[in-house]
Amino acid sequence: MAADMTGPTADGPAAVASPLLSIIIPALDEAGILPSLLADLRRQQGLAFEIVVGDGGSTDGTREIVEAAGGRFVAARRGRGAQMNAAATAARGAWLLFLHADSRLPEADLLAGAVAALQRAVAATPRVAGHFSLRFQRTTAGRGLAYRYLEAKTALNRVNTTNGDQGMLLSREFFRELGGFDESLPYLEDQRLAEEIRRSGVWTTLPGEIGTSARRFETEGFHRRYLLMGIMMAMYSIGMDSFFARAPGVYREQRATGRLRLSPFFALLWSMIRCDWGWAGTVRVFYRLGRYARQNAWQPFFFVDVCLQSGRRAHRTPLLELHDRFVAPVLACRPVDAVVGLGCFVWYMGVLTLWFRLTESPIFSLLRKDRK
Repeated sequence: MAADMTGPTADGPAAVASPLLSIIIPALDEAGILPSLLADLRRQQGLAFEIVVGDGGSTDGTREIVEAAGGRFVAARRGRGAQMNAAATAARGAWLLFLHADSRLPEADLLAGAVAALQRAVAATPRVAGHFSLRFQRTTAGRGLAYRYLEAKTALNRVNTTNGDQGMLLSREFFRELGGFDESLPYLEDQRLAEEIRRSGVWTTLPGEIGTSARRFETEGFHRRYLLMGIMMAMYSIGMDSFFARAPGVYREQRATGRLRLSPFFALLWSMIRCDWGWAGTVRVFYRLGRYARQNAWQPFFFVDVCLQSGRRAHRTPLLELHDRFVAPVLACRPVDAVVGLGCFVWYMGVLTLWFRLTESPIFSLLRKDRK
């Protein structure tokens, strides 16, 4: 192992008493994809780091792969939040970088540049965290504009646009002040921490970008996965945690993914309307959903900005600026929230419920097979 604190050697990451950076990766049976990330990490130059993998009970050789690469393996309770908290507790670095196992680092100086950028930002305000822009690693063609829009959104620092796929870099001290990741759910731990950082500190977009696998979109269906993500973020944002307690399968592990069926989730929402909320409670819920949708009205404006540019990043955003300056102030009123909430009810509980009930029915599946 190297002792000059400049980066990895052929034997693994540089081993020092107090490494500058601790790279924390949650894993559960990721032997198939983890070697690619570890190889990218071995190529990183210009800084000292350690690799700490928080494992939720892998049985596929993940531990052997991590230790062979010179990383540290930390057994933890299953759940990404619990796994990353356990790894962070065992880590020794002054800076913590949380990465997903399917992340890819295309440039050898990516992490050195990121840490340097965050150090400069911290000099101005201590409570700051950084994230990268995303580039989806795809195995199928099509949906080019949709992926380009998602990638462009990751460069922003708006509410609900930052998540663990983008990497999260912050000081150990700031992470400790935040209280670590929420472990109450096996998912959304990254969005919860991201919004807590946004409330109490500042997000900055780090130089460069990281790759992430598009396998969930490709396996489950792009629009189905994106729609369910939207429902999840809406339920989370209005404080409706009972939805997640009633829908344990809302976010399946990568190894368990397949074609996503949405009709059970719409059936669950109807059940909550009848049994949990009642009609008066439903009015309150959809009013809050209307406010949430109105606060995200910037997204169609930004989508058009992305459409009008040929590159993968929206360097000019005139329509987004138009929304922020003129449209958002006009829409910020209770009657608008009520009208949008009613629209949400009609669209989700009427149109989409009926659509997925029909298209996911056994009869419809048989008709599709016959047509083939």
